[in-house]
Amino acid sequence: MTSVLEVLSVSHGYGAGTGRVEVLHDVSLVVAPGELVALAGPSGSGKSTLCHLAAGLETPERGVVTVAGRPAAEVADWAVVAVVPQQHGLLAGLTVEDNVCLPAYRAGTDPGPAFAALAEALDLSSFTRRGMLETSLGEQQRTAVARALVLGPRLAVLDEPTGHQDDDHVEQVVAALAAAARGGTAVLVATHDRRVWEVADRVVRLDEGRVAV
Repeated sequence: MTSVLEVLSVSHGYGAGTGRVEVLHDVSLVVAPGELVALAGPSGSGKSTLCHLAAGLETPERGVVTVAGRPAAEVADWAVVAVVPQQHGLLAGLTVEDNVCLPAYRAGTDPGPAFAALAEALDLSSFTRRGMLETSLGEQQRTAVARALVLGPRLAVLDEPTGHQDDDHVEQVVAALAAAARGGTAVLVATHDRRVWEVADRVVRLDEGRVAV
């Protein structure tokens, strides 16, 4: 099966000279369609950096990151790669519904059925017309998850998507990610949450920027 995400021999860091910090060291990873891969490891192990590279938010200093055969940093289509960063990246001036549907609006597609299903699955239905500034961090996080999945992307990259959820809502987020994978989306999720690990097809552990074996 052809991989959606390919991370090949990637090394990456920040800064220069005595302030240089090496974050990733010769990391390789592939994620296939319909596969849910969890990134595990302690804080500072490189999980977020790897997510940024996979989503095309950064370009690797060494090595190659491709999504659907293209350099990840050149992919600007949320139907190909969608992301949930730790800071969520929502637009404060829009409602919950408009934030979720924004990728579909930009693509000129009807988000209706997908939005309704995600709003129900992620417990957003009672406040879809609320402005983002009127929502809690947990509600914002679930809104960001719904936005990432609304187009059924080839790849979804999520960084700690359960960090602001109570137990019931963690179960909903985990179920939504598993459903996306069953639908054919390749899912890469950085998480400390064992409940995500338990449903993942693979758990890839990073230790000081290296894939642990």
